[in-house]
Amino acid sequence: MTAFLQERKNQILTKGKDSFELEGGKPSIAGSVSQRACVFCGSRVVLYPIADALHLVHGPIGCAAYTWDIRGAMSSGPELHRSSFSTDLREKHVIFGGEKQLYRALHELTDKYRPEAAFVYSTCIVGVIGDDVRSVCKRVAAEKNIPVIPVMAEGFQGTKKDGYKIACDAMASLIGTDDSKEVSPQSINILGDFNLAGELWILAGYYKRIGVQILASITGDGRVKDVRNAHRASLNVVQCSGSMIHLAKTMKEKYGIPFIKVSYFGIEDMSDALYEVAKFFGDETMMNKTREVVKDELSRLLPALEPYKKALQGKIAAIYVGGAFKAISLVKALRLIGIKTMIAGTQTGNTEDYKLLKTICDDGCILVDDSNPIELSEFVKQTGANLFIGGVKERPIAYKLGIGFCDHNHERKLALAGYEGMLNFAREVYETVTSPVWKLKTTHSHLLATHVNSALR
Repeated sequence: MTAFLQERKNQILTKGKDSFELEGGKPSIAGSVSQRACVFCGSRVVLYPIADALHLVHGPIGCAAYTWDIRGAMSSGPELHRSSFSTDLREKHVIFGGEKQLYRALHELTDKYRPEAAFVYSTCIVGVIGDDVRSVCKRVAAEKNIPVIPVMAEGFQGTKKDGYKIACDAMASLIGTDDSKEVSPQSINILGDFNLAGELWILAGYYKRIGVQILASITGDGRVKDVRNAHRASLNVVQCSGSMIHLAKTMKEKYGIPFIKVSYFGIEDMSDALYEVAKFFGDETMMNKTREVVKDELSRLLPALEPYKKALQGKIAAIYVGGAFKAISLVKALRLIGIKTMIAGTQTGNTEDYKLLKTICDDGCILVDDSNPIELSEFVKQTGANLFIGGVKERPIAYKLGIGFCDHNHERKLALAGYEGMLNFAREVYETVTSPVWKLKTTHSHLLATHVNSALR
């Protein structure tokens, strides 16, 4: 494989062939057509699932349209987060400034929707024209008596990962501002689960069965009051370390709350997530309940997975997702159903993440950081992959190459976390890989070649 920019040679590694360590977390190379998103997108997708807050994009309407509803985050109550609000900045605001527009919008929206808090997202154009977003937010907060939090996420500052950090800082300004919620001594915050397709509710069921209270979910099915009380939890459980590890470290430093990193995808990691929490509290009754939950779930799940494993034995997968922990869990989950991973890449993994990912992959697996469509297409052809697991930007790559695709991105509508999610995942992989439509691809290619040859004659 030589069809990559030479400046990226240390970001592509074949296990068992290359001896160097893959470098992760580097800035995108100009001209590489990176699959990464902007800073604003990163901050917006992290904060968006807080369902009783107002989310106002201070910028052109296109920014709001770009990030509207891109989390498949479900709410058990308020639906304010489902509305996308924008100050709709235009040429005149670029010339004369948009602060008055922002002030009027905040007053109008807070009067109409009575939110528990408001997040105001600063976009690229606002950074260019120099609107004082912080002062407007401070003024409206005093007038409306609610937190109005500026999220200074001008997209040109970096990548989506930088937006995660900005979102964490915005949430940190809320945490510790309320003490009114009743809190159990055995309470946790879940950081980095976004309740995609209702996954948080599946996880909450497991934790309830072992006797653990979820004080705040940051941010899936999130509530402002829960976030404000989050400093009172005994433990932070970090599901998506790429987006939330900064907040976990901030809370440990400020409030002394320890944290553990977990994944809820696949049997091994889901079970470990429950066991690690029980181990932290050192409660033998809780540990016994955890063993019972795991035993009960596996007794139902493993037999149900067998038909899929038999049908998928020997298939090859390509993975390209946002975070490294997700990729690691997917490699394990695919192995459980008979599928070998031959491409494993992420947008936001760092060098240490790739060291861990390398240890669980088979020889011959191509590891890649911050890839692009041309590279990914070549890797798929080179490995003969039957399945591509990625997000909305990778779907066209898979379909153009005529292979199955499984959506593991944040706008999906199918729950893939937990034991229930593992069964959904196996079923979805089976249905896409064994679909009869792929037989037509071969027929179509043969007919096309026949027509071309006839035309040449």
